[in-house]
Amino acid sequence: MSKTPKQDRFATPLIAWQATHGRHDLPWQRTTDPYRVWLSEIMLQQTQVSTVLAYYERFLQRFPDVKALAAASQDDVLALWSGLGYYSRARNLHACAKAVVAEHGGEFPKTAEVLQTLPGIGRSTAAAIASFCFGERVAILDGNVKRVLTRFLAFDKDLAVPRHERELWSAATELLPHADMPAYTQGIMDLGATVCLARSPQCLLCPVQAECAARQTGTQDRFPIKTRKLKRSKRENAWLWLSKGDDLWLCQRPETGVWAGLWSLPEFASPEELAALAETWPGTATALPSFTHVLTHLDWTLHPLHVALSPRVTQKALASITALLPAGGWYGLDEALAMGLPAPLRKLLKTGVT
Repeated sequence: MSKTPKQDRFATPLIAWQATHGRHDLPWQRTTDPYRVWLSEIMLQQTQVSTVLAYYERFLQRFPDVKALAAASQDDVLALWSGLGYYSRARNLHACAKAVVAEHGGEFPKTAEVLQTLPGIGRSTAAAIASFCFGERVAILDGNVKRVLTRFLAFDKDLAVPRHERELWSAATELLPHADMPAYTQGIMDLGATVCLARSPQCLLCPVQAECAARQTGTQDRFPIKTRKLKRSKRENAWLWLSKGDDLWLCQRPETGVWAGLWSLPEFASPEELAALAETWPGTATALPSFTHVLTHLDWTLHPLHVALSPRVTQKALASITALLPAGGWYGLDEALAMGLPAPLRKLLKTGVT
């Protein structure tokens, strides 16, 4: 085996490969503005590039800098995020922008260590911003990079164990080059996204295949090792789509839990409970097709009931009905669609089905 330092065996060919075969046309690659890099990093967490592109451009049009984002209301931010999923990212994004303005004068910190103190910025995201924007020599370790490094090193320890993940962080740091950090960081991200795939890795195209321990033993599919499985649960609820002419009743969900902070339909424990509640209301009740919304940890079955109130409903009757519902208000359809709504509800209001 070559006696070339480990960094050179990994980093040097990776940087050369990135220059000719890596991705260069993504909008956040054409800037060293930490606001834009940070925005892309948050959006790309658990979301594909093809989905992020349109959201990224819309966000920048609406909030061109961190001060504009900090000055916005959370409802405005959630509305623009609607459909991108994992809404805690949007809330953290807003909180982080406020912290940058309030605590750092509207300028992002220049080191990964300080960036990690901001809401919603973890170690890997902080390192990506610091590397791309400020050239700091610091390792990233997102899902794609874990796969690349565990295969290259044949790192056979269980990453569900925190001390093992810390060991991989140390190994990732040892592989860092002493120059060209932006190219290196982009290169290892590109390698994981386009070549070192979870299934059917394209090893013949890999710039470090000759030194890859998993490739040498044909054990690529074994890495990374993470034994802890996410426990999935099931849940059922009923949704009330209460309409009065062109208006509907919306309430804001709690600040924690699924779709936290989004505007949605009133939720009930079961279709039977909702049907009993609405039985005497003046109007027409129509049970819409049930659907199951699949989340990372939860299969959530929802049973929508559309109650169209009679045009002749009195104000007294209307007040008694809304008094039984979670606090909220009446919104026109166009107004509602401009708010932060869960994606299934947006589709339901547009088409009548989910």
